Amino acid sequence: MNALLPAELQAHVWRAGQMGLARATVTQTGYAALDRELPDHGWPHAGLIELLLPQNGIGELRIVQPALHALGEQRIALLQPPHIPHIAAWRGWGLSPQRLLWIRTRRQADALWSAEQVLRNGSCGALLFWQQTLRHESLRRLQLAAQASDTVCWLIRPLSASDTPSPAPLRIALKPLPGGVQLELLKRRGPQCASPIHVFWSGRDARTNRAPYSANEASDALLDRRHPDPITLAGPVPALV
Repeated sequence: MNALLPAELQAHVWRAGQMGLARATVTQTGYAALDRELPDHGWPHAGLIELLLPQNGIGELRIVQPALHALGEQRIALLQPPHIPHIAAWRGWGLSPQRLLWIRTRRQADALWSAEQVLRNGSCGALLFWQQTLRHESLRRLQLAAQASDTVCWLIRPLSASDTPSPAPLRIALKPLPGGVQLELLKRRGPQCASPIHVFWSGRDARTNRAPYSANEASDALLDRRHPDPITLAGPVPALV
């Protein structure tokens, strides 16, 4: 098929059986096994990345940590995180708390508006956006904003959302493993991924037989679960930490 096209057009034609090429900057994930399975071998800076979880705190922040490091001193927007950002843990991971923009809103419409503004104004290198439910129209708007942005945008949603269609070009389901996490590429610009990817945290031996998975063991330290009550804003102005 491609051979019938003029040479100047062949590079712009993508077939479903081939790995797609991102027409934007990418940041390496920091995990070679995952990079090998992603178009252009990294997280795309243009387009929505969905991380689908059975529960929060199974390692989703560890997965994005190397990319956050790679973004240098660019700011990181945390929009609607399920727990308060744990400043000491960010420092322990070598991520300056001064880079964090913590946004908490009362209404979903305000959260979506905030996400679009972060993506459009270019003030942040990364956006992590937690949402339980989203209408397809809202997903579409978010994808269009991410596609036109140079910000890496991770949308963190429940695993049950994998049963519904999404305009996001990259969708990854995460499941906990002892000392790591299993990644299943549900959608990418390329052929179907043959098997799940197993990522293990540094300092853990993937071959060691360990006790069954405990949610407390794998919880992400970057979000503090110890605070008894969530912080709610008195007004519509986002919180900045």
